[in-house]
Amino acid sequence: MTTPLPVETSRLAARHIRQLEEWWRVHRTAAPNAVREEVERAMQLIAFQPRIGQRATDVELANVRRIHLSRIWHYLYYRINDSPEQIELLALWSESRGEGPPIQSPTRPPQA
Repeated sequence: MTTPLPVETSRLAARHIRQLEEWWRVHRTAAPNAVREEVERAMQLIAFQPRIGQRATDVELANVRRIHLSRIWHYLYYRINDSPEQIELLALWSESRGEGPPIQSPTRPPQA
């Protein structure tokens, strides 16, 4: 792929990113911008190589992929939409929670 796909962020993903950034700045003062840096790096990567992430099997919604952000110990969940062709960020979720994020089908609204 030579042209990057646009990347849109869902409200749920934006909330997850914001909450983690706030926590990280207080508790990880040696790298206060790590969350933003890692999310931006991942967004650039998946914009050019959208199928690089592994298929997420821990969510209800179909065709979801995730990419591991090892520096911040989280997965960035996303899907590739066809019309319009774009990447949709769905969630930023800790690998230590033991279950996937509350990503559900469009008929059921996402929960916090």
